[in-house]
Amino acid sequence: MTARTLASDSGDPGQSPPDSQAGRKPVIVREDLIAAALRLTGAHRSVSTLSLREVAREAGIAPNSFYRQFHDMDELAVALIELAGESLRNIVGDARKRAVAGRSIVRGSLEAFMERLRADDKLLHVLLREGTVGSDAFKRAVDRQLQFFEVELRADLVRIAAAQGIVFHEPGLVARAITRLVFAMGGTALDSPPERDEALVDELSHMIRMLLRGAHAMGKVKGQR
Repeated sequence: MTARTLASDSGDPGQSPPDSQAGRKPVIVREDLIAAALRLTGAHRSVSTLSLREVAREAGIAPNSFYRQFHDMDELAVALIELAGESLRNIVGDARKRAVAGRSIVRGSLEAFMERLRADDKLLHVLLREGTVGSDAFKRAVDRQLQFFEVELRADLVRIAAAQGIVFHEPGLVARAITRLVFAMGGTALDSPPERDEALVDELSHMIRMLLRGAHAMGKVKGQR
């Protein structure tokens, strides 16, 4: 949709509404639009369903002013996904702290993940939902963020294996499998009651340990050849 079309839709076919109108902010920054989009999302509302006009109204600006910060809604959504990726990597950092404190890195990671999920972390919700219901551009942006997580997890697996004197077969592939599994189960958790969280963490922990033990067994076989 063009800026001219938006101006027409606003009720003034010749001009875009001035930002100084009552109720509208004279100055707007990218963070204001991102915050407005986040406020409009929810358990049953994906970023991909938001319109430019909705976000502009929520931010308190004229629709045409949106273009001063983003080219279109796709660019705004990708910015949200990138912030969501940072949120996910913060979860990894939290899990590492738990592991240092003597907790299982698997259990600690999953508990940190669920805590952020239940803390109404809308950025994390965006990451979980846009990977399944968003446009191709959104899905590619989500995939890029998950790849960052996979790289960090692979480094953790290599470090743990070296400390324990073992070998994981294809640690990069194992990291990818674990990341995609947790991502998929996290999407399921969004639609499940909190009472299911402990059972879900137990189930996920078991699945991840199976993946790790399988990778360890395959590494041993490869080392014996």
